[in-house]
Amino acid sequence: MLDANTKAQLKAYLEKVVMPIEIDASLDDSAKSAEMLSLLNDINSMSSQVTLREHRNDGHRTPSFSINRVGADMGIRFAGIPMGHEFTSLILALLQAGGHPPKTDADVLEQIRNLDGDYKFETYISLSCHSCPEVVQSLNLMAVINPKIRHVMIDGSLFQDEVKERNVMSVPSIYLNGEFFDSGRMELTEILAKLDTGSVKRDAEKISKKDVFDVLIVGGGPAGASAAIYAARKGIRTGIVAERFGGQVMDTMGIENFISVKATEGPKLVAALEEHVKEYEVDVMNLQRAAALIPGDLIEIKLASGASLKARSVILATGARWREMNVPGEQEYRNRGVAYCPHCDGPLYKGKRVAVIGGGNSGVEAAIDLAGIVSHVTLIEYDTQLRADAVLQRKLHSLPNVTVITSALSTEVSGDGTRVNGLHYTDRTNGSAHTVDLEGIFVQIGLLPNTDWIKGTVALTNRGEIEIDARGQTSISGVFAAGDVTNIPFKQIIIAMGEGSKAGLSAFDHLIRTSAPAEKEVANAV
Repeated sequence: MLDANTKAQLKAYLEKVVMPIEIDASLDDSAKSAEMLSLLNDINSMSSQVTLREHRNDGHRTPSFSINRVGADMGIRFAGIPMGHEFTSLILALLQAGGHPPKTDADVLEQIRNLDGDYKFETYISLSCHSCPEVVQSLNLMAVINPKIRHVMIDGSLFQDEVKERNVMSVPSIYLNGEFFDSGRMELTEILAKLDTGSVKRDAEKISKKDVFDVLIVGGGPAGASAAIYAARKGIRTGIVAERFGGQVMDTMGIENFISVKATEGPKLVAALEEHVKEYEVDVMNLQRAAALIPGDLIEIKLASGASLKARSVILATGARWREMNVPGEQEYRNRGVAYCPHCDGPLYKGKRVAVIGGGNSGVEAAIDLAGIVSHVTLIEYDTQLRADAVLQRKLHSLPNVTVITSALSTEVSGDGTRVNGLHYTDRTNGSAHTVDLEGIFVQIGLLPNTDWIKGTVALTNRGEIEIDARGQTSISGVFAAGDVTNIPFKQIIIAMGEGSKAGLSAFDHLIRTSAPAEKEVANAV
């Protein structure tokens, strides 16, 4: 099941297990059960702390297995074979069940312990989803800490009947006690906030009591992280307030143009950014959405939670979000056939007909990836020609199950009330109307800047981007901006990082100049 290199790495991790673990496997006669059992036998052979037991017809999903500390009651189960992106989830579950301490703040662990009630979570995932492990690992940790919490990871591609019955069309999809709970990437603290409703108010009270920052960065993506590092290195009081640390990069699968790093993935890059930021005295306030900016000698940032922060200078690095088609049916069928992440949700459409909206690099890459999973891909492009790199276009046109339609205006998403069944578009060359019968639509038409909350306060372009000068200065003194939220050309990670660094230096320069004594005061002192 595992190659020699992976076995060596896994064995090294299992040496950190200090308490005995029981793995109970629920099996049938399928090939997938045999494959899962091979993996579990490998694990069992690597540590004397692990005991493997086999069961048949025990009432659990097959194939699946539970992980439990001997003498404890931990509700962790994997329905399917946690390889791919979920292999890390398996390793962490083994370590945490085996007594290895999690890298989680003590107050968060205490909050988990104090949750009262019975919580049975089920998370539908795909092994190619890079957003799913965050949810799986968070819920597994909660199950380790609190015996009233149970969690099972379910590979949607392996349990298709459940996926169809529950109409799961995006991952991760989370159910709590049999009812839909949420979908999409969620951090541990986000899940806790939904369960412990009083935590939002408590966090807001803590945040409002914080001292004035020298520089406050709004946004935790590459631009915000680099701005924080450059500011903190100057020895000034620095803070980051972010709706989600990492921003849009967390949803980026393959990164192959980050200079000096041949290839990486968004979540890995974000983890590295977070570790780098933590090397300095930066106050990171995550899961906090900015609601208003109030200019003044001290600039105030009001948060959606009701909290308020003040700073001598501010850097806006709120990034961008997926652009939507804005056609009838899109919102109605969001996560029910309308999707925005082909890497995450693609496996749920195995053998089905789908469309990709957008002929840029992201759209063409999505079509290429999906062509290896689905029965047919129709790529819809508004322009008269595709805009993707030539090498991607050559690959796309070589695929037998892809149709490209240009000069097409998407007009409506149709469905049966439960899920998508078609896309309507107009041929821009002659005005004729057409319908494509399909079961999934992946929207890949670019990004929108996250500036709704500062409209009327900071000068924006007609595209909603923040106008900045060569130093990152906005229309408000002491307020700077960086990254994809601004009017700089070329929305790239490495450019955002450079712009963030520049904004951090500009904010520091602003603080020096505005805190310097006036010439008359200097003369009087002499």
